Amino acid sequence: MIVVKNLSKEFLVIKKSPGFSGALKSIFFPDKKIVHAIDNVSFSINRGEIVGYIGPNGAGKSTTVKILCGILHPTSGTILINGLDPQKKRQEIVRNIGTVFGQRTQLYWDIRLGESFELLRRIYRIDNETYNHNLSVMNEMLQINELIDIPVRQLSLGQRMRGDLVAAFLHSPKIIFLDEPTIGLDIQGKKSIRKFIKNINRLNKATIILTTHDLDDVEELCNRLIIINKGRIVEDGGLKQIINKITPYRLLIVDAEKIPVNFKTENCEIVKSELNRIHLKFDKNKITASQLIAQISLQIKIVDLSVKESDIEDVIENIYGQSV
Repeated sequence: MIVVKNLSKEFLVIKKSPGFSGALKSIFFPDKKIVHAIDNVSFSINRGEIVGYIGPNGAGKSTTVKILCGILHPTSGTILINGLDPQKKRQEIVRNIGTVFGQRTQLYWDIRLGESFELLRRIYRIDNETYNHNLSVMNEMLQINELIDIPVRQLSLGQRMRGDLVAAFLHSPKIIFLDEPTIGLDIQGKKSIRKFIKNINRLNKATIILTTHDLDDVEELCNRLIIINKGRIVEDGGLKQIINKITPYRLLIVDAEKIPVNFKTENCEIVKSELNRIHLKFDKNKITASQLIAQISLQIKIVDLSVKESDIEDVIENIYGQSV
């Protein structure tokens, strides 16, 4: 479906000095610098996958998506979408992809939402039967009919996002790029959009590439993560697999009648101690929770305890911290 090999993208940036003299200097003696937005990136995505393509700001996510859509040209490397080069066959590629950008809209601001859909129907040359069927299916999931006669400029952010999702799926695309599709939405809005994405993936076997900073989106939607940092892929795999690899630690929180001053135990680290509660971090590959609890119970009388697993937030914090 999508094959990317040794993809790189460089930008030439001219550093400007302050003031008038600095501006003149930049014209005649420019201080040029090459920025590697994407550096030798390779991956493949199969049909029907929902892949989270995530990373810190400036990591190269948007640049990658723009190249995949055919908007930007790579400096080097190859990209094939359904066997086609998106730069050379952009018109053919566009017919089979859909895009939703949370901070931009493809809807027409001054006309009714329904008229935007009609214009897109003509642009994509969607036959009436397919158009009416897709609109009906998406109305069942997003209740879009209640918004059809409202001008786009009068829609709330959540309503506009529902309209953008419908617009992206009207022509039955095989591949969808979603950039921050739940940004700025309330809890109910995020829930309905996530449900829609899962349903459309199941019904149409659509391949979905999701870029987001909302970790709830990642946990609820993605069965695979590609994590990019400083233009390079640092992780690619299943969600649980990456969590276990990057953060194999668990946190044991113990409430005791009394914590001895000289309390210590092997194969764990005391990360926090407060009154009669102690927080212990341990590597689950070296010791189990039950083994650690048995060791602790020899020194203190346990009143209560809980075990916290590492999650995607721990992984992202770990990886993003490497970009500082």
